[in-house]
Amino acid sequence: MDPRNETRVPGFLLLGFSVEPELQSLVFGLFLSMFIVTICGNLLIILATITESHLHTPMYFFLSNLSFSDICLISTTTPKMLVNIKMQRSVISYEGCLTQIYFFMLFGGLDNMLLTAMAYDRFVAICHPLQYAVIMNTQLCIILVLASWVVSALHSLLQSLLVLRLSFCTHLEIPHFFCEYNQIVQLACSDTFINDIVMYFAAGMLGGGPFIGIIFSYSKIVSSICGISSALGKWKAFSTCASHLTVVSLFYCTSLGVYLSNFALHNAHASAPASVMYAVFIPMLNPFIYSLRNKDIKGALKRFLSGKP
Repeated sequence: MDPRNETRVPGFLLLGFSVEPELQSLVFGLFLSMFIVTICGNLLIILATITESHLHTPMYFFLSNLSFSDICLISTTTPKMLVNIKMQRSVISYEGCLTQIYFFMLFGGLDNMLLTAMAYDRFVAICHPLQYAVIMNTQLCIILVLASWVVSALHSLLQSLLVLRLSFCTHLEIPHFFCEYNQIVQLACSDTFINDIVMYFAAGMLGGGPFIGIIFSYSKIVSSICGISSALGKWKAFSTCASHLTVVSLFYCTSLGVYLSNFALHNAHASAPASVMYAVFIPMLNPFIYSLRNKDIKGALKRFLSGKP
C-alpha cells in the first residue's frame, strides 16, 4: 500500500525562515513593523479617498480597492508567521494551510485584476480624454471591481478544492513562510496531473491575459504621449501613469521571479525571498508609491491627519 494518509493531514512545517535563535527577535520585529506599516498606510489611503470628495473618481476608486486587497493579502500570511516565530514553532494545520491557500490566491488574483482595471482607466484617460467621463462611468467601475472579485474567488475556490483531492505522505515540510500552492502540490503522493493542468491554464489565462492587457494599454498610452507636442504635456500625461507603472513592474517582476526561480533552479528555497517581496513588501510599498508621487493623495492625507476639512 502507498504510505498515504487517508484524507487527513496533521499539519505542515513552514521552513521559510528557519534562522538562528538569536536572529528570531530581529526577524519578528522586522516583519511586525512591516505588517503595521502596511495596514496603516493602506488604511490611510482608503480613508483619504472616502473622506475627500474630489477623490471620488475611477482612479481612486480602484486604488482604494487595491489598498483593501493589500491589507487582506498581508493579513493572510504575516500574522501566522509572527505567531510561529514568537511561539518558536513552524507548524500550520491542514485546515489553516487550505485557508491560507484560498485567501492568498483570492487577494493575489484580485490585485492582478485591479491593476489591469487601473491600466484600462489610464488608457481611457490619456487616449480618450474627451470621452473619459462617459466611458469610465460609475456603473462600469463597479462592474469591473465586482468582476475582479468574482473571477478571483472562483479561481481560488477551484484551486483549493483541487488540493482537497490530494493525499500526502510523511514529508510535510514547506520551504516557505506560508502555504504556497505549488509547494503543496509538490508534496502530494497522489497524482497531481489535474492540479498541474489547471494551475498552468489558470496562470496563462488569469496571469498572462491581464498582463497582455496591461502591455497593450501602455503601448497605446506611449503612442498617445509621443503624439503630444508639448514637453510639459508629455510629462503631465506620463506622471499620471508613473505610480501605477511602478506598482505593476514590482508586482509582475517579483511574481515571475518566484515561479521562474522555482522551475529553473528546482530549488524551492530560492523562491522564498521573491515570495517575501510580493507577499509583504509590495503591499507595504504601494501606499508610499501612490502617495509620494500624487499631490492629491498627499494633500488629502495631510488634511485627514490634521483634522482639517
